[in-house]
Amino acid sequence: MPAHHLRALSPLDGRYAGKVEPLRNIASEFGLIRYRVLVEVRWLQLLSESPEIPELGTLPDEINSELDRLANAFSDEDAEGVKRIEATTNHDVKACEYFIKQAFGEHPEAASIAEFIHFGCTSEDINNLSYALMLRDARDAVLLPAMRSVTDSLADMAARYASEPMLSRTHGQTASPTTLGKEFANVVARLDRQIAQFEAVMPLGKFNGAVGNYNAHLSAYPEVDWPALTGRLVNQLGLTRNTMTTQIEPHDWVAEYAHAIERFNTILIDFCRDVWGYVSLGYFSQRVVQGEVGSSTMPHKVNPIDFENAEGNLGVANAMLAHFASKLQVSRWQRDLTDSTVLRNLGSALGYTLIACKSCERGLGKLELNAQRLIADLEDSWEVLAEPIQTVMRRYAVADAYDQLKALTRGERMNEQRLAEFIDGLAIPTHARDNLKALNPANYTGLASALTKQFLDGRSSAK
Repeated sequence: MPAHHLRALSPLDGRYAGKVEPLRNIASEFGLIRYRVLVEVRWLQLLSESPEIPELGTLPDEINSELDRLANAFSDEDAEGVKRIEATTNHDVKACEYFIKQAFGEHPEAASIAEFIHFGCTSEDINNLSYALMLRDARDAVLLPAMRSVTDSLADMAARYASEPMLSRTHGQTASPTTLGKEFANVVARLDRQIAQFEAVMPLGKFNGAVGNYNAHLSAYPEVDWPALTGRLVNQLGLTRNTMTTQIEPHDWVAEYAHAIERFNTILIDFCRDVWGYVSLGYFSQRVVQGEVGSSTMPHKVNPIDFENAEGNLGVANAMLAHFASKLQVSRWQRDLTDSTVLRNLGSALGYTLIACKSCERGLGKLELNAQRLIADLEDSWEVLAEPIQTVMRRYAVADAYDQLKALTRGERMNEQRLAEFIDGLAIPTHARDNLKALNPANYTGLASALTKQFLDGRSSAK
C-alpha cells in the first residue's frame, strides 16, 4: 500500500483504493471538474452554432479544436489548472470558466468569444448537468455491471443447486423443505427487479438560469427561443430536460436513483446474512486461501469475512443513500446551499456499494457445498412432514386433522417409523397412505426445483 494511502481519512482512498478504481475518473473531484468543463464547452459550441447569436458566430478552428480536446481528453494537468484558479476565486464553477478562457491563449478573437463562456448561466446550471452525467456514467459503466455480475453469480449457483434439498427455517424453526437453488433464485429475482428499476431512473437536467425563468437570457436576446435552445444542450448531453425548476434542479430523480441502489443493497444485505448463517450451519464450507488468517488466536477458523465485509459496506452506503434521498429534495425557497456539500459525497456511497458487490461475489466464489450436512439436517427433521399428512387428512375429511398432528409432533422427536405408524392408522385410501409413506424430508420439496429452472430459463431468454 502506498504511504499516502495509509494517511487517507476514508478507506475508499486508503484500504479499498484499488477496489474503487473504476469510479475515480467519474465520481471524484477530477470527474466533477471534467464534467463541468464539458458542459461549459458544449454550451459555448452550441451558442456558436446558433444564428440567433450573431455576436459570437462560428468559432475559429483553432479554438474549436482546443474546446473539443478539453471535452474529450481532459487531463490531470487540466484539472490541476482549474484548482489553481479556484485557490484565488474560491468558486469552483467560476474557476472552470476562467480556465477555459485561458485555454484560448493569445488568439485574436479570444476576448470576444470568452464573454460567451457561461453565458446566461448560474453555477447550478453547470453543476446539475455535471452531477447528472456523473451519476449516469457511474451507473452505466460501473455500478450496473457490478450489480449484474454478482446477481449472475447467484443465478449460476441457483442453477447448480436447483434440485439440492434443504431444510427451511421459518422463525428460526424447522419448516417445509425447499431446495438450495430455489432460495438463491428468490434473491436473483429480487435483485433483477431492482436492477431494472435502477436502470430505468431517468437523469434530469435544467439549464434555465438563476431562478429557472431565463431572466438574463431574455434581457440579452428577447427574440431567442431559450427553452428550445437550452433543451438542445441537455438532450445532446444524453439527459432529459426538467422544464419546471427554481435555481436548482430539485433532485427528485437523484432521490429515486439513491433509493434504487438502497433497495438493491438491502436485498444483498439480506442475502449476506442468510449465507453467513448457512456457513455457520455447515451447509457451506469455504475454500481456503493460502496465507489467509481466520483468527489471530484460533488457527482452525475460516471466517465468512467477504459476506461480513459486504454487509458492513452496504450498511455504510445505505446510510448515505438514505440521507441523499431525504435531504436533497428539500431546498429553502428558490435555493440554499445545503445540497452542495451533500452532493460531493455521492461518489462515496457508490464506492461502498461497489466494494460490497465485489466482496459478495468473491465470497460466493469461495463457497463449497457440504451436501452431507444438508441431508443430515433433513434426516433429523421428520416433523416437517406433519404438514402434508394433515393436509391429505383434510382432503379425506378426517376430523381434527391439524390437532391430531399437533398432538403427535409438537415438542416431540419424530422419525420415519413413528410417522409411518400414524399414517397406517388413518382412515384414508390406500394409495393416499402409500404416497404419504413414500415422503421423506429430502423429497418433500414441492415445485422448488421446477420453479427455479422455469425462472432461470425465462431469465436467460429475456437477456
